[in-house]
Amino acid sequence: MRESVLEVPGARLRHFVRGSGPLLVLVAGGHGDAAVNEALAGHLADRYTVLTYDRRGLSGSTTDAPGPTPATHADDISHLLSALTTEPAHVFGRSMGALISLELTIRHPGQVGVVVAHEPPVIQLLPEPERARAVEDLLGAEETFKAEGAFPALRRFATFAGIDPTDRESDVETRVPGPEQLPNLEFFLTHDAPAVRTHALDLTGLRNSPVRIVPAAGENSGHIWAHRCARLLAEELGIACEMFPGGHNGYVFRPRATAERLHQVLDDQACRTGTPDTCPNKEER
Repeated sequence: MRESVLEVPGARLRHFVRGSGPLLVLVAGGHGDAAVNEALAGHLADRYTVLTYDRRGLSGSTTDAPGPTPATHADDISHLLSALTTEPAHVFGRSMGALISLELTIRHPGQVGVVVAHEPPVIQLLPEPERARAVEDLLGAEETFKAEGAFPALRRFATFAGIDPTDRESDVETRVPGPEQLPNLEFFLTHDAPAVRTHALDLTGLRNSPVRIVPAAGENSGHIWAHRCARLLAEELGIACEMFPGGHNGYVFRPRATAERLHQVLDDQACRTGTPDTCPNKEER
């Protein structure tokens, strides 16, 4: 694994590259940094060159510009891609990371081949009163942060996101929080969470993007509004919503099964749109 830092407008982005094959970017959600994708990246590196990174303001990435938005973060990924490849890359984003990934397809479509967007909080797609409930959940977490602190706010997030740490693979251990967790969480609650709550995707631009967009949702998260957003996005684009193992945080608690499912989805996309030589197991299909 190679660690590097890239200077971009208003920030320095720490990123990690491992494996070989087509480039695949993993975009974490919430206050997650590159380390949250460590296990998943390990299961993908046998077939892909996997890029993980700390979003600006988190862990090893700094920011000089106040108030980053999903568009800012999408531009950051574009800069990373420009530094690493001239070919379109695949992207797997979860939650806020999925929203950023969708923004990337609108702003920089030439750099992206397939985007798998797992439970993106596209609140604008929700009908009332579901939309009001989602906004209330996010605002409530922000208000809890201001009144009680970061960790009570995190617990509130975990409740409405349906996070279930027991829904995990047997060899996945609980991650021990490091010294970066609190500042990362504070940055997320101060800047990123409000930006997600108020962000509106350009749905026309999304529909017109040449990027192959795959909405995805957790098999065990049907009770949360982020899952509903994924299904509504699929309806908006007129395509299927692909199911992934576990719940909203399945990529953390079920990294092996998530990697296997992601292989299947990307292979299927290659078979649908690529030449015969790019289709894995083409004789079986």
